[in-house]
Amino acid sequence: MKSKSQIIKQALIVIGLMTGAILLIQFIPSALANGFISGQDNPGLISGATGGTGDFRELALRIVNYFLTFLGFLSVLMVIYGGIMYITAAGNEENAKKGKTIIMYAAIGIIIILLSFAIINTILGAASSTVSGGGAVQ
Repeated sequence: MKSKSQIIKQALIVIGLMTGAILLIQFIPSALANGFISGQDNPGLISGATGGTGDFRELALRIVNYFLTFLGFLSVLMVIYGGIMYITAAGNEENAKKGKTIIMYAAIGIIIILLSFAIINTILGAASSTVSGGGAVQ
C-alpha cells in the first residue's frame, strides 16, 4: 500500500504537469497560434487531416476530443467486461470481486474522462474561435 507521502508526491506531479500544459497552451504567441497553418500553404492532405482548421488551439482541441472519446469507449468496454465477469462468477467470490473492482475503476475512469472533456473544452474552447458544443462564436 502506498504511503501518504507517495500519494501526495504523485498528486503534486499530476497537478504540476496539468498546470504546465495549460500554461504552455495559453502562452503560445498569437502569431504562432493564429498562423500555424495559413490558408495559402494549407495542402489538401493537411487540410483533410486537420478538418480544414489552421488554428493550433482548435487542432489541439480536436485531437484531445478524439483521444478522450476513444478513452470513453474503452471505459465502457471495461464496464461491460467487468459486468460479464461478475455475472459469470457463479458463486466464485474471487471472480465476483474482480468483476466489481473492474466496474468500479471503469466508472471512476468515465467520471475522470467526462471531467477532463468539460475542462479541456472550456479552456481551449474559450481561447479559440469555436465552441465544440454550441456552434461558432464570432
